[in-house]
Amino acid sequence: MKKNVLMLTSLALCWSVSVGAAAHDSHRLGIQAAGNQAVTAPFDIVHAKISTEGNVATFHLAVTGNAGASKPAATGALAGSRVFSYVWPTTLDPSVVGFEAKSGILALAVTSHPDFDDTPLFPAPLGAWHSHWVVLQNDDSCGKGALKVVDIPAGSKPKLPKTWPGLPILIDSPGWAPVFKDDSLEVRVPFDDIGVLSTARFDGVTAGLRVNASVHAPLLCVADVFKIASGDLSLPGKVNQ
Repeated sequence: MKKNVLMLTSLALCWSVSVGAAAHDSHRLGIQAAGNQAVTAPFDIVHAKISTEGNVATFHLAVTGNAGASKPAATGALAGSRVFSYVWPTTLDPSVVGFEAKSGILALAVTSHPDFDDTPLFPAPLGAWHSHWVVLQNDDSCGKGALKVVDIPAGSKPKLPKTWPGLPILIDSPGWAPVFKDDSLEVRVPFDDIGVLSTARFDGVTAGLRVNASVHAPLLCVADVFKIASGDLSLPGKVNQ
């Protein structure tokens, strides 16, 4: 009897150690960053990772404050309005989610903006946090070296995802609900072929975007970068690593 109890105790201790190690390893996945008191705490990224289970990828960010606690103030107009965002830029080709191939940098973004609705298929209150795929490119008209969401020229008919919300930019509104909990944010994203993530690289970014005052190309510019997990947007993160 004592021998059985000792065996069970030993097994329990081994299981506890292995689970603890797995949890510790999970936390160490992705990109680690030091906190920065100069960055507003809800956007001060300290951890970014992407992990997979089955055909679902979980995009994760952690910050030093309460994630999602800060939202832009309403202006009452589309022109010049602001967008706050949590973003995972990736090396995935935009064609993976339904855009034209090689059309820019594919990024998953969780955004809040109280002045316009870009989720017509998945209605949400104005200002509520919601998810997008966006395609980004550099455009100096947004500021030297700044990024924008790629514009769709009038009259052109690029390949677009089925859940494109109708705006003249490369944006998709797939309706995946972001989950905020204390200092973290996660979005679960299903993939038809999860294998495309095996060689993908990523980064974590918090940023403010602004709608052009003329509501014309460039329509949506990255106006302020709050924090980059890697520090230099080198996309060093590897999925499940």
